[in-house]
This record gives sequence, structure tokens and C-alpha cells, in this order.
Amino acid sequence: MTRTIKTIAFVLIAGLIASCGGPQGEKAQVGEAQEVTITSGDVTLPVDLEKSNVEWTGAKPTGQHHGTVNISNGELLLTDGKIIGGKFVIDLNSIVVLDLTDQEMNAKLLGHLKSPDFFEVETYPVAQFEITGVEASGDHPEANHIVTGNLTMKDVTKSVSFPAMINISDDAVTATTPAFVIDRTDWNVRYGSKKLFANLKDNFINDEMGLKINLTATR
Repeated sequence: MTRTIKTIAFVLIAGLIASCGGPQGEKAQVGEAQEVTITSGDVTLPVDLEKSNVEWTGAKPTGQHHGTVNISNGELLLTDGKIIGGKFVIDLNSIVVLDLTDQEMNAKLLGHLKSPDFFEVETYPVAQFEITGVEASGDHPEANHIVTGNLTMKDVTKSVSFPAMINISDDAVTATTPAFVIDRTDWNVRYGSKKLFANLKDNFINDEMGLKINLTATR
């Protein structure tokens, strides 16, 4: 599939998720993991860990929760002033819940998210995203590129494509995404999945998980 056709296909299948109070955003294109062909560039920029993170949103019929998770290390590869590759590591032990002010309820949810029901951080303490392609795109009002890469979580690796606003200056590179959603069950995060478990009634948790990536790399 050519890059142009791939971009058009992405735009056609992307749609706003607005069901039952679920996370808002475009549905990312997810497929089989792709080969990483670029491992170096003319310039390698380290990710600024203080300015970079991933925002998350999870939902169920009675409401939703949101928070952040830190990026522990990463780099972007540039050639001819364009991003051609790179990767970053997400520290799942750094998950924070931002919407619950009650400390006991906050700690309970945080513990559940880190448990084997969800991200099983004792066994899988990190997730990783490795870029396999970046292409310019004018099809999104909040983005100027489509980024594709392999997302590894709980020992499952899938290719994910999503829009991003990339800005490259003399001092830094920033890449921020509009909110987008992935299906958590693709990475074996299965707890409370309505499509996997029968008779949950209103006790299910949305399979769609909302993400927003904020990435800065400095020279």
C-alpha cells in the first residue's frame, strides 16, 4: 500500500468515538506490527522527560477517569530536518489519576490499574512506542502528519497510526497528538470488557482507551 493510499485509508476509517460516555477522539488504525527499518539518522535528539508525557482516559457507564503517565526515556531521529524514526518508553509505574481527590478512592483505582486486571505493572513495568513511519498530511485540522509505529504493551506489539502536530525548530522538536482511542483488549487488557465477557450488564468498562501524546525533544 502506498503512503498516499495508506493516508486516505486512515482518514476514511477514522471516526469520532462518542458512545456511552466513552473517551472522545479518533479511532487509531491498528494492525500487525511492522518491521523497523530505520535505526539511525543525521541527528538524534533525546526526549525532554520533564516536558513529555501521555494523557489517558478510561470510561464506564457511570463516568470516566483520566490522568497521566510519564515517559522515562526516548529519542527522535531526524534527517534533512524531518523525523524519520525514534522511540520512547512509557513508565507504567508512574500512572497518576487526576480526577479523584479522595485519597482512598484514588489509591484504590491506581492499585487496580497497576494490577493484573489491567496493566500488570509488576510483570510489565513499561510500554514502548517505536516509530516506523512519519508522513505529512493535510487531512486533519489539528495535525500535520500521520505517525505510525509499533506499540508494545504487556508483551503484545501492534502497529498504531494516529495524527500528530509536529513542529521542528532550531532548538527543539515537539509532537503533540489530538485525543485518539485504541482498543485496550488488543493488548490483552481485558478486565470488564463487554465484548469479551457476557452478562456484565452495566458493570462493563469501555474497551476504548483514550490517549494523547505530548512529546518534546531538544537539541
